[in-house]
Amino acid sequence: MQNIFRKDSLHISKWRGKDMTTQGEEEHMVRVVIIGGGAAGMMAACQAAAKGHRVILLEKNEKLGKKLYITGKGRCNLTNACDTEALFKHVMRNRKFLYAAFYGYSNYQAIDFFESHGLATKIERGDRVFPQSDHSSDVIRTLQRTLQELGVEVRLHTPVQEVLEAPGQPGGARRVRGVVLKDGRVIEADAVMIATGGCSYASTGSTGDGYRFAERLGHTVTERCPSLVPFEAAEGWVKELQGLSLRNVTVCIRKEKKALFEEFGEMLFTHYGVSGPLFLSASSVVNDYMHQMPLSAEIDLKPALSKEQLDKRVLRDFEENKNRQFKNALQKLFPAKLIPVMVALSGIHADKKVNEITKEERGRFVSLIKAFPITLSRFRGFDEAIITRGGVQVKEVNPSTMESKLVGGLYFAGEVLDLDALTGGFNLQIAWSTGYLAGDSV
Repeated sequence: MQNIFRKDSLHISKWRGKDMTTQGEEEHMVRVVIIGGGAAGMMAACQAAAKGHRVILLEKNEKLGKKLYITGKGRCNLTNACDTEALFKHVMRNRKFLYAAFYGYSNYQAIDFFESHGLATKIERGDRVFPQSDHSSDVIRTLQRTLQELGVEVRLHTPVQEVLEAPGQPGGARRVRGVVLKDGRVIEADAVMIATGGCSYASTGSTGDGYRFAERLGHTVTERCPSLVPFEAAEGWVKELQGLSLRNVTVCIRKEKKALFEEFGEMLFTHYGVSGPLFLSASSVVNDYMHQMPLSAEIDLKPALSKEQLDKRVLRDFEENKNRQFKNALQKLFPAKLIPVMVALSGIHADKKVNEITKEERGRFVSLIKAFPITLSRFRGFDEAIITRGGVQVKEVNPSTMESKLVGGLYFAGEVLDLDALTGGFNLQIAWSTGYLAGDSV
């Protein structure tokens, strides 16, 4: 990758107690330092460089976009092609903060960015946008190529220790001065952008560094918890259903009698509980109750049928198998892996002949199908969470620029902010939009 800076043109010196001035004219000074080479950081770097700024992008990993690489099961659901109103509805917290970001850089502009830089895209179910190739690596490659064309200096294996604040300014105004690298060197800058992500998938480098930088500069960081994350279930039989995926079901989650979430879609049983799009989205909606677990969930296995219609369907199946045992008469109703569990929960003996099942027993069985019960005992951890809920408090950030209201020249973008959305490409759109706005505002 071609760099626009020579080593001797960087304002690098030893940190603490030493003169931070170096040789070189003012015109050679690094203007923008971006911490974090994920989606938000790369987009911000592209836009800041496109405006003619000198940009250094610092990434502590061995490559850019490490978390981006695993999104969408390796396919990268890069945004959603819904209308703007729906875009806002899918944001769970602080959606008003995103007005300037979303209207300034919409999902359609994000699609156009990738298309215009050579990445063909496609729209799938739920308006989810993917690269035509189904490879997230192509999304990252497109961004890398754009960074190179714009002359952004990318430094890999470069962790940051701290963001420096300039000495006291006239009138008490505060400004950033640069960053301190882990090896003690300092890079001075007119603007510093924190785009370090959250706490989810720490193996990708999202270890909460940005929260630490923000707090040291006086910013409030709200409580963080895993979001878009699977649930553990209290029932031991879930292990028997491990790997079973159910489509076209409805999930309802309650705290006592209060309904917290109800949605139609797809889910997955795991060895510890439940996951899949429905429950991942549910976690984002109900995580206000994470300290009030357990929660009760009911799965309507046949949402297209009313109880009366389902009863007729079950009765018809029973009449076709009236001389068979109950456990052998359910093949048309459920996947094979689910049948033993349904039999056990029904209260009907597995070996009972179908023609001996009473109307009351059949009624209870129909109710079980319409409200299959699961007790959600806890959320899984950050290692399995797609995103982090919580982060830098948005009241302390200018929504029109992404600049800190406390420290001039300090910008935030992406998951480090207290912003989160449902699955479907919406969280990446937050990254593109806030990254673009921050880069454009420097």
